[in-house]
Amino acid sequence: MQSSIGLTSSPKAQSTLDSDLALAVPGARRTSAARFRSQLTKLEVLADFVTVIGAVMSSYAAYYLLGLGKQVYYPRSVVFGVSATFAVVIVLMLDRVGAYSRGTSLLRVRETEHILRVSMQALGFILGVSFFTSFLFSRWLLVIALGLVPLFLFLQKHLVYLLVQNLHAKGYGIERVLIYGSGSTGRRVYSVLRRSPKLGLEPVAFVDDNAAKVGCAILELGYENRRSASVMRGPMTRHLVSECAADLVVIAIPSIQHEKFHLTVEEALAANARVSFVPSTFVHSDPLVDFQDIDGVLLASFSRGPRRYTYEWAKRICDFGGAAILLVLGSPLFLLLAILIKLDSNGPALFRQERVGLNGRRFRMFKFRTMHTEAPAYAYSPKESDDLRITRLGRFLRRTSLDEVPQLLNVLRGDMSLVGPRPEMPFIVGTYNERHFQRLQVKPGITGLWQLSGDRKYLIHENIEYDLYYIKHRNFFMDLAILLHTTIFAMRGI
Repeated sequence: MQSSIGLTSSPKAQSTLDSDLALAVPGARRTSAARFRSQLTKLEVLADFVTVIGAVMSSYAAYYLLGLGKQVYYPRSVVFGVSATFAVVIVLMLDRVGAYSRGTSLLRVRETEHILRVSMQALGFILGVSFFTSFLFSRWLLVIALGLVPLFLFLQKHLVYLLVQNLHAKGYGIERVLIYGSGSTGRRVYSVLRRSPKLGLEPVAFVDDNAAKVGCAILELGYENRRSASVMRGPMTRHLVSECAADLVVIAIPSIQHEKFHLTVEEALAANARVSFVPSTFVHSDPLVDFQDIDGVLLASFSRGPRRYTYEWAKRICDFGGAAILLVLGSPLFLLLAILIKLDSNGPALFRQERVGLNGRRFRMFKFRTMHTEAPAYAYSPKESDDLRITRLGRFLRRTSLDEVPQLLNVLRGDMSLVGPRPEMPFIVGTYNERHFQRLQVKPGITGLWQLSGDRKYLIHENIEYDLYYIKHRNFFMDLAILLHTTIFAMRGI
């Protein structure tokens, strides 16, 4: 690889290079911060597991040394086994209440609340097990554990908290934040970000359109007034975001005008920064927006559905295996359908059409032909079954969705999946807006939520809420549920 040093001789070229480097920094830092948070979560889980084991074994040591109760002796292997089992239960319960989520809570009170609640519930579970089984636990041992387990967890969480603070102070796992708006809402956002170190979000400055505020230092809420950030001159521009090397722009003006909001979002995205905002009093549900409550401040963020490689690999294996099995088992029926199509009307049994798939890539999609050959190859699909373009057999194939069966070949080739948004024709994709393009984030499928809905008689791009919901919430079991409902749907001949 040749070095680029010396190739950018003009000031304009150097400016372009500097701009590209500035835009690359936030993305790299976000990747590093995401990796840091992932490792931190694993560390927390492991630390909780080891801490609970240590607390339970310490409880047994205290019970034995203090000579409490009937002094029931348990072998060390049994004590360790029970401790490890108890630790697994504690970790699973902590995960269920959200203890390992990215956010934190006011003065870490809810973190302590989780510890106390989960410890008592888990010990209650153990007490119930000892009551209904022949394995008896000393009540004194349970009482000591009830005190030591939350105490050990609290101390360990505090040590992790100090560790995170120290690492953030050295620049590890940090994302830089610009807050647009220095009013009461902006100040509140600044304070909660400063007091939530697990978020890894460092507010570096405010941006405000009010020239009178430029240069002022905005202090965090609280009586100590220890930390502050200065106000920069607005409006928010991509140059300003790049200059501050911001990874995230928080729009802290709930009453911001619609046009200015969209302009700010565009400028932030152009600078390769993410966008969050404090919504107005009345917010509407949107499948592309995530809401997070941080110390009573509701932050909304545009979600892009991060890739889940384990799920995608598992889905691809199931797609390939399922398509191959269905093609082999159904081959006699498919051959019969092809013959009937040829006998019913002139033309080939298979229909090939260009469609748009994952990330806008085009591919040739297969279907059983359901329309006469003189019908235009690219046009909006018929809304009524008595459309003159449809053949006699085609009405049956469309009603039972058997015309979609050849797309199993597309699934084998990797162009499509068994479950996903339907692929659209290029001329329709050409009319997409930013919201519609979200459909292209995942591989298209033979069936999906839209096909099972009561709105399927309308055009796909007129009812994208089903696809957007699927994109955000998709998982292996949802795919299985959609396939099961599709099977019932097809058997009923609807």
